[in-house]
Amino acid sequence: MSKVLMKGNEAFAEAAIRGGCKCYFGYPITPQNEVPEYMSHELPKAGGAFIQAESELAAVNMAYGAAASGGRVFISTSSPGLALMQEGLGFICSCEVPLVVMNVSRGGPGVGGIQPGQADYFQVTRGGYNGDARIPVFAPANIQESVDLIYECFDIAEKYRNPVVIFADGMLGQMMEPVELPEHKGILPEDKISEVKPWAITGTDNHEGRNVIYSLRLQPDVLENHVHHMFEKYAEAERELVRYKTVGLEDAEIVFVAFGTMSRICAEAIELLEEQGVKAGLIRPISLWPFPKAAFDEIGAKTKLVISTELSMGQMIEDVKMACAGRWPVGLINRTGGIVPSSREVADRALKALQEVK
Repeated sequence: MSKVLMKGNEAFAEAAIRGGCKCYFGYPITPQNEVPEYMSHELPKAGGAFIQAESELAAVNMAYGAAASGGRVFISTSSPGLALMQEGLGFICSCEVPLVVMNVSRGGPGVGGIQPGQADYFQVTRGGYNGDARIPVFAPANIQESVDLIYECFDIAEKYRNPVVIFADGMLGQMMEPVELPEHKGILPEDKISEVKPWAITGTDNHEGRNVIYSLRLQPDVLENHVHHMFEKYAEAERELVRYKTVGLEDAEIVFVAFGTMSRICAEAIELLEEQGVKAGLIRPISLWPFPKAAFDEIGAKTKLVISTELSMGQMIEDVKMACAGRWPVGLINRTGGIVPSSREVADRALKALQEVK
């Protein structure tokens, strides 16, 4: 299969279409505006429906309704927009409706700026919705990986009947890279929905009785049982969805932990450190929740320092510290406000941190 050169946001949209997306609801916000633009003219060609909502609040609730009827639904936004969607995502978790969400993140807090950021880590891994709920989160490091994850995440969302988030920083959305696009799955015909998704609200033409999707459970024991049921699914997700890549852990003095764009910068920093006689390795979480704690068991005996490397003031570092469990000191190399450090800056700061530990 040949590769095509595509801008990240357009590749994200095409991946969703090829993954069988039936409906897209969006609202323009930088740096993901090319996603709704692309969807507006390409999704209808594939037999799907595009609607530009009046706000992110409207978009997530439209998605809720469409997904409850059994269609594959994709929505995308950027940081402040995702904040507005939190209530809806909590309802969708409770109602056990599958949904794929793309967050092309920028700097914050508040409206912030339009440059790349990773400071939505707490938002996507902990959630801003109320109650006991979890959402699987995947963080791609390049456009090809983004395409593959979006394509797969429709199946993951349907398996767990839960939203799934793909967390890509703004740089991935705006850069161009060659990608190999997957085959088109096609949209599930309406007369097949009740067969494949017996829980969906499809009317009574194809099955007996009525399906009702709801979040309100006034009886405490009923609600508790439902939450326990949800957490049985989340426990399975924690076993099945952990993904990560490692580089050079066996003999590394320094181990970087980084995701997305920062992992690519760390890969270059590792080469720069090697030129100075310092061995460095990398743990790249692909699943941010569930976090790949097992990757840290692969760290070799020569490691003196683990460094969480982030485009934030330090959020993933909390999970890094828990995964390290006191076995190594944990440092932080970070920039925020939309500033992306160079590989030279990362290498120099890592070398200085190593010298302080020694």
